[in-house]
Amino acid sequence: MSLPRLLFLSLGGTITMVPSAGGGIAPKLGAAELVASVPDLAEVAQIEARSLFRLPSPSLTYVHLVEVAKAIEEGFAQGFDGAVVIQGTDTIEESAFLLDVLVGGDKPVVITGAMRGADAPGADGPANLLAAARVAASPLSRGLGTLAVLNYDIHAARFVQKSHTALPSAFLSPLVGSIGTVIEGTPQFYVRVARTPTLSTKGGPPVPVALMKAAMGDDGRVYGALPGLGYAGVVIEGMGAGHVPADVAPILGELAAKVPVVLASRSMTGPVFTKTYGYPGAEIDLINRGLTPAGYLSGLKARLLLGLVLREGKDAGRVKSAFAAYQ
Repeated sequence: MSLPRLLFLSLGGTITMVPSAGGGIAPKLGAAELVASVPDLAEVAQIEARSLFRLPSPSLTYVHLVEVAKAIEEGFAQGFDGAVVIQGTDTIEESAFLLDVLVGGDKPVVITGAMRGADAPGADGPANLLAAARVAASPLSRGLGTLAVLNYDIHAARFVQKSHTALPSAFLSPLVGSIGTVIEGTPQFYVRVARTPTLSTKGGPPVPVALMKAAMGDDGRVYGALPGLGYAGVVIEGMGAGHVPADVAPILGELAAKVPVVLASRSMTGPVFTKTYGYPGAEIDLINRGLTPAGYLSGLKARLLLGLVLREGKDAGRVKSAFAAYQ
């Protein structure tokens, strides 16, 4: 039986980094070099390796990720059975979510990286590459959307978060846990998640959306300036279940009359409430003022979804419908 065909796309990141002349490590290795460093990959799949970029992940943009999504779509149309995206871990949770929303169909998309540089003792990149390939090649991965695979854990893109600056076990899905693990070289899934709606890559990258965090004593003075700065929408990370100081609530209401405003939580995990707290600045008050609850999406991911939805213009109904899938 022939091996599945996988498309490997490298964007850069720590997994590609080696010491640089200027000090520290920097992106250098390409996709072909990464694949060649893991001989066992040849037993998993037929791999075509492409280096789209060689960037640290903080420098990746929406435009880059839309290009990645289009390359995956083209690869799937050409007969590839799955795709593995390799990048830096700083923005994996954002890239994974963008690809989850932009790449439709049942074929697996797996994103991975490394917490240690390629020349570091105990470098985790090779093991992560091999585990990611095994997940992407597995028929069990079909229909699950984009998956993040690191430290042998398999995470759904909508839930995964980077939770530590240094450890190889940095990635968690605190709301639900990982959905599977690579054990003895075989992906094992404990639960399956239904796909959420996808949006087309033809609309281009997300439009600019501001991400703001509510804090004790916040007076909201900056919020009114956001539309004038070119932001098409705003995501506010409220306190707890979605709360802001009472004096800020009318300011956010005025803002929501100008641009769509989505209410997320600054807490590590958990959904925004919709019907529990009724005081000024609480979620019932804010929703009545026109804010849309983000459900269980983090502020980072709510920002991306709102930016994609607003590519087609400001439409409150479309915004509410998009976020309803994550309630």
